[in-house]
Amino acid sequence: MKAVIMAGGFGKRLQKLSGDKPKPMVEICGRPVLEYQIENLRRFGITDIIIVVHHLKDKIMRYFGDGSLLNVNISYYEEDKPLGTAGALFRIKDRLTDDFLLINGDLIFSVDFSRMIDFHRKNNALATLFVHPNSHPYDSELVVCNKENIVTDWFKSDGHGNHANCVNAGIHILSKKVLDNVPTQEKLNLRADVLEPIIPTGRIFAYRSAEYVKDMGTSDRLRHVTADVEKGIVHGKRADKKQKAIFLDRDGTINKYKGYVTSPNQLELIKGAAEAVKRINKSGYLAIVVTNQPSIAMGRMTYAVLDEIHAKLDTLLGEEGAFVDALYFCPHHPDSGFEGEVSELKKKCDCRKPSGGMIRQAAADYNIDLSRSFMVGDSERDVLAGIDAGCTPIFLTGSDNTLNVQNVKKYKTLADFVKEEIN
Repeated sequence: MKAVIMAGGFGKRLQKLSGDKPKPMVEICGRPVLEYQIENLRRFGITDIIIVVHHLKDKIMRYFGDGSLLNVNISYYEEDKPLGTAGALFRIKDRLTDDFLLINGDLIFSVDFSRMIDFHRKNNALATLFVHPNSHPYDSELVVCNKENIVTDWFKSDGHGNHANCVNAGIHILSKKVLDNVPTQEKLNLRADVLEPIIPTGRIFAYRSAEYVKDMGTSDRLRHVTADVEKGIVHGKRADKKQKAIFLDRDGTINKYKGYVTSPNQLELIKGAAEAVKRINKSGYLAIVVTNQPSIAMGRMTYAVLDEIHAKLDTLLGEEGAFVDALYFCPHHPDSGFEGEVSELKKKCDCRKPSGGMIRQAAADYNIDLSRSFMVGDSERDVLAGIDAGCTPIFLTGSDNTLNVQNVKKYKTLADFVKEEIN
């Protein structure tokens, strides 16, 4: 599989720091961003690379040459004028493999591409988008997909309304077929001109991953990415490496406990919770919510309403620069007798806390070492779920709940736990 790296942009937001360098040549710990990208691609056997260049192109071409010094084969497409995020693809179509990677040139990433390629091929996708939550969803391209990970909508956030924090990260696998019906205008936008028109086919998929992918296109983001490289967080987040996680209960841990939350209007963050999650995001731990939601089985709430509640949770956290990497919920309830209950969900299960089933599922999905992970919650069932799954339980004492389990660390709030335990 070939890779195309889009490295022709002007990088206006970073020009005070980039100076006379194109944005992809800005150095992080002594090496340009593009070099990190190429090394990650090579690690997974992707050695045939086309770099699309325009602004200060000679600096890129002189540095990398034909790629032989990095044990890859590099060729170039030189834009005479900016062609947008996809204009060059139409012009290099004959140089592409049937499926190819398309990567934004301002990203620092550590991705196990073998997994993403397997996902793409398994689904016979025309396009696969690498998606993840990020710390600024309010100014990002948001992707909406169904439970089969088929993309149903894709739009640029305007900062209004509640939306799930599912962001296009700038890494794509595309079939060359997506270019067959592309308009031949000079400048093309990947989302609007190439991919949005084929969303109705049901063959654009979202590949969800908690691996490290961040753009360095502003001075603040460059500073954060540099710190992550220095700390080893970037390479440590790759999916083929064992992860560590902080599993979080929802009600009473992140948002205020108000009994059964059955409407987005009831959701209100606990003071300091978003900042605590933000610190988890920066620490190298995954932040994963595991929550019992028996209101679905009881007939008090639908899956669609739960999605709205979690979209509001994502939005409130995102407004403060925080996000959860994944969220698991159990819709079951073992007891019957509720008016309007959903009979097929009235059962005993392995996912409902105090069982550790949700935690074990997340560990399988994200390659998590549970012995290096925590379960944080405000009830005894959270503690027991953590123990059952094999991670360290933390009990929050800010609620009125009692704990009958010995030798469990206690903190008043999530913020107190993070401040003390997470560096």
